[in-house]
Amino acid sequence: MTSRPIRLIASCLLLIPLSSCKDDPILVRKREEQRAEISRLEVEVAALEARLKDVPPDRSKELADSRAVAETQQAEIRKLEMQAADLEARKKELEAKLADQRLKFPTR
Repeated sequence: MTSRPIRLIASCLLLIPLSSCKDDPILVRKREEQRAEISRLEVEVAALEARLKDVPPDRSKELADSRAVAETQQAEIRKLEMQAADLEARKKELEAKLADQRLKFPTR
């Protein structure tokens, strides 16, 4: 007699999963929608990965290095321009002295 209730409980427990095996049409439709969305997203990811392969390498370090070289060269140019201006002023002074010397000591 004790095995009968156990068999009844066991058979009920076996019937519960069998009764829940039916696919709910709403859940089936939702699963199909999710599969379609996953497929669409996989295509988008593949397209983005393909575009990433075509992206040129990052050149920001080279650009920064070029800018640093350009700034150094600009500083050198300014320095040389100041030296040229100083030499022009010195030349004018020497030409003025030479003109004074020629006035004081004319050559014949």
